[in-house]
Amino acid sequence: MSSSASSVRYIFTTGGVTSSLGKGIISASLAKLLQARGYRVTIQKLDPYINVDPGTLNPYEHGECYVTNDGTESDLDLGHYERFLNVPTSIANNVTTGKIYQTVINREREGAYLGKTVQVIPHITDEIKRRIQLLGETGEFDIIITEIGGTVGDIESLPYIEAVRQMIWEMGSTNVAVIHLTLLPYLSTTGELKTKPTQHSVKALLEYGVQPDILVCRTEKPVSNDIRRKIALFCNVNINAVIESIDASTIYEVPLLMLKEQLDKVVLNRLKLPLRQEPDMAAWKDFLGKLKNPIHEVRIGLIGKYIELKDAYKSINEAFIHAGVSNECQVKLEWIHSEKLDHDNVKNQLGHLHAILVAPGFGERGIEGKINAIQYAREKKIPFLGICLGMQCAVVEFARNVLGMKDAHSTEMNPETSFPVINMMEEQKLITNKGGTMRLGEYTCSVAKGTRAYQVYGKSKITERHRHRYEFNNDYLQKFEADGMIASGINPDSSLVEIIELKNHPWFVGVQFHPEYKSTVLNPHPLFVKFVKAALDRSHGHIDNKQEIKSTSLVD
Repeated sequence: MSSSASSVRYIFTTGGVTSSLGKGIISASLAKLLQARGYRVTIQKLDPYINVDPGTLNPYEHGECYVTNDGTESDLDLGHYERFLNVPTSIANNVTTGKIYQTVINREREGAYLGKTVQVIPHITDEIKRRIQLLGETGEFDIIITEIGGTVGDIESLPYIEAVRQMIWEMGSTNVAVIHLTLLPYLSTTGELKTKPTQHSVKALLEYGVQPDILVCRTEKPVSNDIRRKIALFCNVNINAVIESIDASTIYEVPLLMLKEQLDKVVLNRLKLPLRQEPDMAAWKDFLGKLKNPIHEVRIGLIGKYIELKDAYKSINEAFIHAGVSNECQVKLEWIHSEKLDHDNVKNQLGHLHAILVAPGFGERGIEGKINAIQYAREKKIPFLGICLGMQCAVVEFARNVLGMKDAHSTEMNPETSFPVINMMEEQKLITNKGGTMRLGEYTCSVAKGTRAYQVYGKSKITERHRHRYEFNNDYLQKFEADGMIASGINPDSSLVEIIELKNHPWFVGVQFHPEYKSTVLNPHPLFVKFVKAALDRSHGHIDNKQEIKSTSLVD
């Protein structure tokens, strides 16, 4: 099939009844199956909120802020898309109402609309359609799946639904398919699955002029043929297009459940596309088999301050799943609130763990608890990984407790510290706007041979994604390295420290970047794989307390 813009097929995923039904996972699962049939597929997310991006949102509000290679701060669903498809996303894969209105208002200020009254229809909907079709115009994809956030009936989502209606009218029904995800609640008192919420949800979609082609029904009980027939009749869809999405033990089971339900076949038939080859899901099945049947088990503590909402650390959690499978090991994460850690309880909280990860974050809350955890990991020789702020806390801890700089801190937390071992980058000091202004996206890192980092990556040049404003202060580097904390990874252009590690520790690594963003099912991130291996070695009593460091610095 030609990949000209006119031949690209578009699939829209909407949701009804309730939020958090799993539109992103269904979209990613369908994309995986279509990819396995030989189609070039990508997924984009349309978010109805008015924020331009989630970069300034509290993680409690929206979960993790995901970052793409090109530096886009985006919805966490893009992480699912990349983990399932093993294909990077970009700025075009996440659209928000904020971006839409910002573009339209800027164009109005420039006089682009020739003095016309700017309205939701056609100006806002035209911009939505333009954004939707940007990926199709690249020539890189055969099928674009677009997930519309929120639920049908939300005021915020109305312009997006209207844009879908217009695209169906403009492009023809064989070029556009609509999948509607709904809930079939189970009433235990009567022992029934109820279809009425689904009927009402489809009715709401019909009121906006959109007839769904396929219904994916989330359920905790199997959906009988009688119920499928009833849904098909009342919602005006083919009975084969009523798809059961039963609760699964892991999101990675969903593609195989959708394969069993023949969702990919229904979609391709709807779009008049050939089925091509049968999906080759052998590698996925092998991954799932190891995930469900681990040989080993390790306990790893995740020290953070947003642990009440697990989605705040979504990519880290998934990276541990990938790394665990790579080691045929179940990683049992223990979520430990950094605010509740102090010198008196740190042994009781962390003493039983096989490894400790200190999570990224912003702000002063919970910092001292993170530093206490790092000191315990360093002194007790427990494998440690610090990510972004976690690395910075490791630097502060080492400065205070090894180098004797008792007042050492990051200037983010204490601008008046006598020892600013973590300091704001020079180019950040004049920036006043908070949104989209950090050091974002993919940067190169040179890795010193003979270091733990080189053992992890097996090469001297890597690229990783960043999201931060503060960095290791190179004024202190010589002192740190003389006492055993070395810079094993450096940005070759700016000499910024990207990776630190300890010489005489079995496994102690801190990274300024976010390795979790790059971990996928088919390519688990090597840093997490080796970290889990270190935890596994400790659980078996095989940990090696010696590490030979041949190179001490990459900084002149």
